[in-house]
Amino acid sequence: MRDEYDFSKSVKNSYAKRLKKQITIRLNEETIAYFKALADEEGIPYQSLINLYLRDCAEHHRKLKMEWS
Repeated sequence: MRDEYDFSKSVKNSYAKRLKKQITIRLNEETIAYFKALADEEGIPYQSLINLYLRDCAEHHRKLKMEWS
C-alpha cells in the first residue's frame, strides 16, 4: 500500500445522486408480510419493492385519503 495516492485525475461518481440512504422506519407486521409475499412472487427483495412503491407514489404525487372517525 502506498503512503499517498494521486486523485488529481479522478472522476466524480455519476451514480452518486442515485445512491440510497439508509433510514429506520416502523412498519406493522402485516404490512411487512404483505410486501414480502409480493416480493417473493416478483423475485425481488422486499425492501426494493417497498422503495419502488413509495417512489411511484412520489413521482405521481399520490396522496393518501385518510378519514378519522
